[in-house]
Amino acid sequence: MRNVPSQDLLAGRADRGLVLKLGTLCVAMFAFGFALVPLYDVFCKITGLGGKTDGRPAAVVEAVDETRTVEVEFVATLAHHAPLEFRPSVSRMTVHPGKVYETTFYARNLTDEPMTTQSVPSVAPGLAAKHFKKIECFCFTNQTFEPGEGRDMLLQFVVAPELPAHQETVSLSYTMFELTE
Repeated sequence: MRNVPSQDLLAGRADRGLVLKLGTLCVAMFAFGFALVPLYDVFCKITGLGGKTDGRPAAVVEAVDETRTVEVEFVATLAHHAPLEFRPSVSRMTVHPGKVYETTFYARNLTDEPMTTQSVPSVAPGLAAKHFKKIECFCFTNQTFEPGEGRDMLLQFVVAPELPAHQETVSLSYTMFELTE
């Protein structure tokens, strides 16, 4: 029978302790990765960062600020090269904060199959998101298009007068996703 020196025994315990600590760290990092998305959503909702707008219709009780104008830019993109045509009817509008405005986005199904889509909005700069209120928006519900169908989709919005005075331009971007497989 071989006699194990006490130093080798202590080194083995230290190695097992290090492996246990590293394994615990890996599990904690994995769990943090799963928690990151919901934490980011809460952070964006509280601070208005990230360009996320409230997904609900806004109630309009704002007073119009006729002394000030804000340039609103409209952008449309397609996710994963969806077989659609998608564009804003106008690329920009000059608006007075507090006043309700209306515009449309045009979308057309380029396939010979029915298609259901969802549009996800984003506002830039991110801090302006909490001041951009959608009253009616095609993004509130999924849109179904028959083969070859195209149509204008309504957007009613208001820029809140509380938008910081230095913010002269706001960009509203929609990304349209195909939901049908």
